[in-house]
Amino acid sequence: MDAMFDICYLSADGNNPEPDDIPKTKDYVWVLGKKYSAIQDLDRIRRDITSILWCTYRKGFVSIGDEGLTSDKGWGCMLRCGQMVLGVALIRVHLSSDWVDPTYLKIVQRFEERKQAPYSIHQVALMGASEGKEVGQWFGPNTVAQKIGVQQCIVKNDRGDSSSTPDNVVVTDWMPLLLIVPLRLGLSEINPVYIDGLKICFQSPQSIGVIGGKPNQALYLIGCVGDEVIYLDPHTTQRSGFVENKMTDDQKEIDCSYHCKYASRIPILAMDPSVAVCFLCRTRSDFDDLCKTIQQQLMKEAQALFEICEKRPAHWGPNADIDLQNTGLFTDIPTWILDPNNMIT
Repeated sequence: MDAMFDICYLSADGNNPEPDDIPKTKDYVWVLGKKYSAIQDLDRIRRDITSILWCTYRKGFVSIGDEGLTSDKGWGCMLRCGQMVLGVALIRVHLSSDWVDPTYLKIVQRFEERKQAPYSIHQVALMGASEGKEVGQWFGPNTVAQKIGVQQCIVKNDRGDSSSTPDNVVVTDWMPLLLIVPLRLGLSEINPVYIDGLKICFQSPQSIGVIGGKPNQALYLIGCVGDEVIYLDPHTTQRSGFVENKMTDDQKEIDCSYHCKYASRIPILAMDPSVAVCFLCRTRSDFDDLCKTIQQQLMKEAQALFEICEKRPAHWGPNADIDLQNTGLFTDIPTWILDPNNMIT
């Protein structure tokens, strides 16, 4: 995996001041559910952050909507954060520690500024029309979560409770599950009572980050250290282009534009209170472990962020589907995201 990003990643040296991305602290650093030492694992932290697909504003793409927009600068930042969440999910499902470059490139190509790319800014923005959001309007995290797939609280019976399955029965009907939980953690600012619960979410092995940000500025929050959150910022406008097979210098440059060298930090209390926490359960065991974390840690907080229900609440109704395969935007997910045995084609 490391070799794939050599062209994108440059460590700080004597001619370049050390970036202030990761603080020199004894506190553990958490990034997408993994624990690191800020001192001993600095290079590993940066390398792993660089491996995350970084989706930013683009310019010069095929026009979108009635206004003929060729850039999403100023309105697409929350959509880009949603793309980054999905990118992490795809990589976790389809790529192991031994990355296969063609598969990686096929994932990146799903996010390029092509109308036919299923998760391009074109497709995501146009789907906003069903929520009354015209192309060019700014999206909040709740709207983005609705377009990806939402779970207000986790209903164990909807996914099957493995505790009721006999030991001699092999369960084979599980497909990877992406959970996105939109939350309001205060009125105009974060209520400090929610800080520890938010940290528990970042520390969960199933975490794939949080869609959130500062007031009026969407950010992809990928982890935490102390009382700060670590994030990738989509507010860099880059030219549109295609990675293809990553054979030419231009294609390699475009590939590099999907990877950020250094993350940034803000205090948790500086966050906008409107967020959406995201988890990926690749296996039934992942789901069971996430439920235990929520029950044994999150729900014991003074103010739990959300809860687990054994049965679907009556007011949800019978068709309140909660996972990706039944949402309008990601209609091809069952064929290549949720089935780990059916790789991207």
